[in-house]
Amino acid sequence: MIVAGEPSGDAHAASLVRALRDVAPETEFDFFGAAGRLMRAEQVKMVVDSDQLAIMGIVEVGRVLPRFIKAFRALKRAAFELQPHAVILVDWPEFNLRLARALHRRGLKVIYYISPQLWAWRPKRVSSIQRYVDLLLSILPFEADWYKERGVTHVEYVGHPLAGEVKPRFSRLEFCLRQQLDPQRPIISFLPGSRLKELQRILPPMLEAVKEINHKQPDVQCVLCVAPSRTIEETRRIIARQNGTNLLGGFETLKIIHGETREALGASDASAVASGTATLEAALVGTPMVIVYKESSINWHTLGRLITVEHFGLVNLVAGERVVTELMQNDLTGSQLTEELLGLLDKDRNSALRQRLQEVAERLGDSGASERAARIVLEALREWN
Repeated sequence: MIVAGEPSGDAHAASLVRALRDVAPETEFDFFGAAGRLMRAEQVKMVVDSDQLAIMGIVEVGRVLPRFIKAFRALKRAAFELQPHAVILVDWPEFNLRLARALHRRGLKVIYYISPQLWAWRPKRVSSIQRYVDLLLSILPFEADWYKERGVTHVEYVGHPLAGEVKPRFSRLEFCLRQQLDPQRPIISFLPGSRLKELQRILPPMLEAVKEINHKQPDVQCVLCVAPSRTIEETRRIIARQNGTNLLGGFETLKIIHGETREALGASDASAVASGTATLEAALVGTPMVIVYKESSINWHTLGRLITVEHFGLVNLVAGERVVTELMQNDLTGSQLTEELLGLLDKDRNSALRQRLQEVAERLGDSGASERAARIVLEALREWN
């Protein structure tokens, strides 16, 4: 059984499923659980559609709480009926830690892949890992030690699944030819996030920055990258609301792309990236960036108080210092974002940040994390069964 609940978890889970089949081709695997688009493509039987559960925030989750309860009960029922050799829970701690407790108490072996970031907020939940998780797989270099220092001995560091895997499919020149951009002029890309609420909250200040950049430095070309889980139509509706019209007035030169995010990052001189996995993708590509995020006021003031780390961005957390500027909540304004992004176009500053991002990429480890995780999972399965 394998359970993931958001786009990044769906991607990591799909890679793990594929790796398990690759490292043990003689074994017949049967997967079921909470699956998104990528997991379904790997023949994971869908008990719950995780695309419908990629929701964050107290108010947002509260509005669809019956949906989560229904999904929780469906997964428990499937696990008790099918009795899998192991349950692999992928990230998504608010849901998966509760599921781990329910399933472990019924005698099922629980593997947690993409260890919960308890070092960032609500660290007391480590007791749930100790009691209800049989094998913990971490993907960030400092996580395993953090867990071991708190009594979790069954933890293995496998490296980040994106390390060595994030590469643009084609060059800056080809990207520019495909998107009718001028490779001789600066390019700034904007990545507003993969959830609808992120798009609704983060895109408006990004659009303000696009207008200011076009005014202050007209030679800059702005590219808006729509996440695979979002649509261009959703994005255009938000742009229209920003203008109070159904037209793209003021944004005619904004290039909106879908399905070529890594290529856009690789071609960009600078980027504004919503906090999350995409910041690591930008770091691995080597694109100087500003990390941004904006929540509802109630979520920010309620959940923000639980955060115990100095930095929000994964890039800065891996580096152990503030390598990349973070504009969070009220700091995320069009004018501040414009200032930071145009500053990154300075040749010396741009080059220096690219070097720092290379160091971050090296800290994430070598490629093959999914394969390493798959081998550890297989070893545990053989030991338990």
